[in-house]
Amino acid sequence: MGLTFFGLTLEVAPQFRLNLFKQIHDIIFHGKGGYDWHTIYNMPIWLRKFTFKEIKAFYEDEKKQMENAKNSNKQTLVGTDGKVNIPPYQNAKAKPNTSYK
Repeated sequence: MGLTFFGLTLEVAPQFRLNLFKQIHDIIFHGKGGYDWHTIYNMPIWLRKFTFKEIKAFYEDEKKQMENAKNSNKQTLVGTDGKVNIPPYQNAKAKPNTSYK
């Protein structure tokens, strides 16, 4: 019979440990240098979970904004077929200034 202290058994303890290290890695990596490993590892659990959730929400919002910008009907220089579109201002015929003083 395995140890069941606080519900941890020999089968599930490695998975909890792996999840902890993944969460620490994600906070450090996506925090862009704002955190180091020892700070996150020694951080209270409630604060680490809060920080992880806030960083995750930030990147989900950023992804959503990028998808909205990508899906909007803005005119771009590259069309969906991959060819470069001529900007509208280049289609206008400019009168050359031939008189110099």
